[in-house]
Amino acid sequence: MRDDVTTAMQASLSASVLRPAFLAALTFASETVYMWTGLGSLTWNGMTFIGEGDLASIGTISGGSTVSPKSLTLGLSGIPSSQVNDVLWETRAMKSVKIWFANFDESCNLIPDPVLAYSAMLDRPSIEDSGDSIRCEITCENRLADLNRECYRRYTADDQQLDLADLLTKLGLPSTTTDTGFRFVPQCQQHTFYWGQTPASSNN
Repeated sequence: MRDDVTTAMQASLSASVLRPAFLAALTFASETVYMWTGLGSLTWNGMTFIGEGDLASIGTISGGSTVSPKSLTLGLSGIPSSQVNDVLWETRAMKSVKIWFANFDESCNLIPDPVLAYSAMLDRPSIEDSGDSIRCEITCENRLADLNRECYRRYTADDQQLDLADLLTKLGLPSTTTDTGFRFVPQCQQHTFYWGQTPASSNN
């Protein structure tokens, strides 16, 4: 059993009847949207989740013994067609998603505490418009998927400056700090290095 699973949650998972639900936090550029697979509003850990019921769907959360990216598809239906432009605009600004597995007791009280089941980056959206309503599906990709993508960064002074300002902020250094280490890279590409002795050495 995972270390982050509370004793109450462990006991509920061993019960003969389960009352599960999923909580999701989708972070966009403008705001974070909180939804869950039940009805009504649910408040937990300072977050208020809007119940979507059968309108929301969550794909299979899979695991494994190997280190590999696991994708997941989130779906939301019943969106008015008049809001298609809003949906397209927001899905272009997707950032990240967190999904928690929750369970409830026989009195429909949330059992502390929901377990973080999936955390990833929001990726490709797809929209189906039936004329009356829209169904939007968003593919979520684990950060490990970035290992399979080509990197277009270069070991050049110009490329180095792209991240310098953020790096100085994280390190707490003055913004006037300069770092010119990569300016010597072009010289190294055309320079011949000798280990120990040069060809003109009398010991060669």
